Amino acid sequence: MFLFHRLDHTIKKMKSQTANMITIGNLSFGGASIMTTLNESYSYSVLFIFIAALLDRFDGMVARKLGQESELGKQLDSMSDIISFGVAPAILIYMVDLYEFGTAGMVLTIIYIACGAFRLARFNIMESDGYFTGLPITAAGTLLTLSYFGLSVFAPVFYMFLLPILAILMISTFTLKKV
Repeated sequence: MFLFHRLDHTIKKMKSQTANMITIGNLSFGGASIMTTLNESYSYSVLFIFIAALLDRFDGMVARKLGQESELGKQLDSMSDIISFGVAPAILIYMVDLYEFGTAGMVLTIIYIACGAFRLARFNIMESDGYFTGLPITAAGTLLTLSYFGLSVFAPVFYMFLLPILAILMISTFTLKKV
């Protein structure tokens, strides 16, 4: 009897943390992306950001499905998102292209990250009404990461415009219906 009680308790604990573990996976792949960028393994960095996006897509769904939505999960998700879709893509594009622009490239990279953080903070204090206000950081980070594939097509100055455009879209007040 004790064994079954213990097993039931363990399963309930695991169930209650499933979504948070998926979110930690998102954060882990975002961190791995940053490290691979610093080691100039840019293809792996891109792959890790896309895996983080996949995990980010499912953590909320799992939390809702299991009835485990929480304020902790919401905050953890935002902290993971700033790493995976703010810092990781910005550092990737900085390292492959924007470093050529010196201080201006650095400033635009920091502005993108700061706007992503602002957007996430605003999201965390707003009531959920079925709409996003501004471009979600996941979408901005994914678009920025996808732009990596255009390095041979676009002039380096393209990225000097892309980062501030994405930054402005993240902090803007237009609304998008959640899907």
